[in-house]
Amino acid sequence: MRFDDKFLDELKSRLRPSDVIGRKVKLKRQGREYVGLSPFSKEKSPSFFVNDDKGFFHDFSSGKHGDIITFLQETERLSFIEAIERLAGEAGMALPAPDPIAAQQEKTRAGLADWLELAAAWFEAELRRPVGADARAYLERRGLPQSEWLRFRLGLAPGGRTGLKDYLIAKGAKPGELIEAGLMIAPDDGTAPYDRFRDRLMFPIADARGRLVSFGGRALDPNAKAKYLNGPDTALFDKGRTLYGLAEARKVLHSVPAAEQGDLVVVEGYMDVIACQRAGIAAAAPMGTALTESQMELLWRLHPEPTLCFDGDAAGRRAAGRTIDRALPLLKPGRSFKFALVSGGKDPDEVLREQGAAALKSQLSNTTPLVEALFVRERERETLDTPERRAGLKGRLRTLSASIADKDLANAYRDDLLGRLDALFAPAVRPAWTGRPYRQGRFGEPPQNRPPTAEGVAAARRLADDLEPLAAALAKAALTDPHCIEDCLETLERHGFGDPALDRLAQTIVSLRIASDSLDSAALHRHLRIGGFDTLLNDIDRAAAKSGAPFLKPDVTLAAARSQWSFAFEVQCRLAALEEAIASAKSDLAAGSDMDGLRRLKTERDGLRRQLRSGDLWTEGGATAPTQ
Repeated sequence: MRFDDKFLDELKSRLRPSDVIGRKVKLKRQGREYVGLSPFSKEKSPSFFVNDDKGFFHDFSSGKHGDIITFLQETERLSFIEAIERLAGEAGMALPAPDPIAAQQEKTRAGLADWLELAAAWFEAELRRPVGADARAYLERRGLPQSEWLRFRLGLAPGGRTGLKDYLIAKGAKPGELIEAGLMIAPDDGTAPYDRFRDRLMFPIADARGRLVSFGGRALDPNAKAKYLNGPDTALFDKGRTLYGLAEARKVLHSVPAAEQGDLVVVEGYMDVIACQRAGIAAAAPMGTALTESQMELLWRLHPEPTLCFDGDAAGRRAAGRTIDRALPLLKPGRSFKFALVSGGKDPDEVLREQGAAALKSQLSNTTPLVEALFVRERERETLDTPERRAGLKGRLRTLSASIADKDLANAYRDDLLGRLDALFAPAVRPAWTGRPYRQGRFGEPPQNRPPTAEGVAAARRLADDLEPLAAALAKAALTDPHCIEDCLETLERHGFGDPALDRLAQTIVSLRIASDSLDSAALHRHLRIGGFDTLLNDIDRAAAKSGAPFLKPDVTLAAARSQWSFAFEVQCRLAALEEAIASAKSDLAAGSDMDGLRRLKTERDGLRRQLRSGDLWTEGGATAPTQ
């Protein structure tokens, strides 16, 4: 229904804003205005003003502004038409009569809605009859008690082809009406129509005002071709403009004071919506596809920043990506999305059943802003190991931010995204320590690079000579094949490669690996040289050449090299542990420590060192880890 400006002006002239708003907010007269505490945010000093002469309210704490229609939409989460109907009733005004064509269309829709209501009642009754035993057992396995069935109007479409058809025709329905309502299918060959939904658990689909518009059905037969089936688009039902559970979500949100805005979560399935709403979380779901622009507008009417919780599988990631692309042009200050992912690859329904409502609320409150989700998606599209690919990422980020219609927000997104890109490729740490204290330059910047002096070259040679060969070999192999450190990142960060001079390098490699899902040798070397490790990398090459480590030999297979590296790393960690134990035992000698125990530790340490030097521990295909 459309309302012309004359009708809206007359409506607002009959109602004083202070009267309408005063039923929700305690107002106090202050000059020509009224003032009160904001209904949109918690505050101790009033910053909410109402002006009857100008016909608007303004809330300085939240920045919200509007007339009485806007106020009802914001505080009671009504649609525009619902707010008009409410206010027209208060003002004693009749709503404008629709034109004849619109009136006929409305009459047709009302007739279809009546058949949908009768169908819903029949489905509900079938669920409780003997034919519904399997469906009831399914609901019990899903942890949904019978007391909740009525709340969500769950039902059963039995397996016969004409059960619903026969019932509704006996009530006076015509086959054409049932086809138009989406309840029956008319075969192309001209044979008799039959029920659309058969052998399915039924979920009624309502519009934002709670009026029944269609159904969704979950197959009870595990071999069914379609697990979920929604009704077709009809005069009442538009998949792209409807969200399952939205009317109930509005009730959940409305039960919370406006100043304590709860979350509105978008999930993927009927049972997930029901699980969230049973846990006191407002939730809705699209009809098996990514959100459309119309569905986003519906969500933003109820919440400024809904939380999207898609599955973590490939289909869920694609749906999230499509939603991001569709949302970007529509974003405005105070109108965006967040993303949440429940842990363990589960869905909200599973979390509620296994861990309870508190755990579900906690996981859904752990959210990621849209800008971060966008950056992660673009960053993970390809390995960023060349200037061309990094430049491509930068170009995509600029293009995506420019697609936002609000120019101020577009600029803010561009700055944020490019800032994240700069941080991704910034030097991870300060230059490696080479024996002298690190001194910052003016304003905290690192000292400028200068040509090496003779003393510096000599010091570097001494450092290379002093590097423990096996530690250098482990570092060199990790630089050549970063994959070999995958299973020991925490240990490497804590203990390093076995030489204190390489600890900073080990920590940097781990940090770079965590920051990048794919880090090859060339990219790793570039990062390290930018970070000031050039001299140390050369020292590692010279020291590693003295180790005789078999995993560095050119003829060894990749699998054997990784196996031998893992073994050598375990040996080095064991040697480090022995050194710590020996130092501890020595410090305890005065307190009567066991001298025999100290000797055993030294014997094991020295034995490992000899075997490493002689190569006795290495085998052709790997080695057995040392005894712990």
